[in-house]
Amino acid sequence: MPRVLVVGGGGREHALLHAFARSPRNPELLCAPGNAGTAALAENIPVAADDIDGLLRLAEDRAVDMVVVGPEVSLVEGLADRLDELGIAVVGPSAAAARLEGSKAFAKAFMERHGVPTAASRTFGLDEVKEAHAYVAEQPLPVVLKADGLAAGKGVIIAETREAAVEGLMSLFDGAFGKAGARVVVEEFMRGEEASVFVLTDGRGCALLAPAQDHKRIGEGDTGPNTGGMGAYAPAPLVTPEVMTEVEERIIQPVLKGMAEEGHPYRGILYVGLMITAEGPKVVEFNCRFGDPETQVVLPLLESDLLDLFEALVEGRIGEADVRIRDGAAACVVLASAGYPGSYEKGKEIAGLEAAADRATVFHAGTKREDGRILTNGGRVLGVTGLGADLQEALDNAYAGADAISFHGKTLRRDIGQKGLVWLSPA
Repeated sequence: MPRVLVVGGGGREHALLHAFARSPRNPELLCAPGNAGTAALAENIPVAADDIDGLLRLAEDRAVDMVVVGPEVSLVEGLADRLDELGIAVVGPSAAAARLEGSKAFAKAFMERHGVPTAASRTFGLDEVKEAHAYVAEQPLPVVLKADGLAAGKGVIIAETREAAVEGLMSLFDGAFGKAGARVVVEEFMRGEEASVFVLTDGRGCALLAPAQDHKRIGEGDTGPNTGGMGAYAPAPLVTPEVMTEVEERIIQPVLKGMAEEGHPYRGILYVGLMITAEGPKVVEFNCRFGDPETQVVLPLLESDLLDLFEALVEGRIGEADVRIRDGAAACVVLASAGYPGSYEKGKEIAGLEAAADRATVFHAGTKREDGRILTNGGRVLGVTGLGADLQEALDNAYAGADAISFHGKTLRRDIGQKGLVWLSPA
């Protein structure tokens, strides 16, 4: 019986464990640190996702066969490299390859070197603040400002006015996102629709999962500040087979070839965040792991055994793998704490989880169990995923599940998937 350790404690990790639990090979599952939901599928072990030494000891002490790394921080800090040195199979790229997410400046320069379509940009350091302000003043509005480093999905400012652009630059350079803002990438604003493509790759071959669309803004109609994601659905109908072919030929293959040529072949999960523009698909960002909450819709649609796919990945034969995706659709609605993505309170009791399970699968993100109760323990608390023969049925099931759950300050968007329904409707 294979023993698998999933690193992380959010909805993505719960969804990974849920997929592993469907394997006919019945793997033994561990999760570090996990949450109240993962405890039903795996043994939760209180080792933080950024405690690299602690995770290495855990993997060795428990004779783990495979480690699947959820959070980007662990990968950027070199967890995959250290596991590889110990001879432990790991699903996740090296620290050098993880720079595609860890440094937006690196990713932009890499794409320029290898002809990967993306927005025009320039990068400025702390010693170039005046130059950054002068450059931004010349750019058409809106203009996009990005913290170079990791910022939990929130280090992006879309400035609609000159005043907002000035304030955004000042906040980034003044440490609004800590060291992540020591360099700032200024990008042109791309017009189109966003989509997400997930690639399983061993550095040469690759397998593609169902394309998804995330909803980043906190407010309905894509208003308000960016979050880690307030909902998602898959498959995204704007990513047609023709678009997917173009993404593979113009983006995925050049990235894999370029990373290998530069000496850090990319092995693991590559998330390609896309803008589908009038000129074709362009890269918004790369992530070096599964997205959250897209994982909560992509993996429930996967019919293939995830354990088999990951074994093919680490053994260098993913290009031969059989990836089967079920018919129908999946939709996920995120339930967040009041105040998120700003400050919020924890410790609110959650009710209705069993009732929600009648129509949907509830993935725990920011939860904990205390004295027999399930309490909120994060900004994004739960991801409620519905399946259906079509997107409308999936959304109906997801919202039925979401409405069955209650906790003080529960926040959600009511327009998840509406763009998908428009694209699917007859002209």
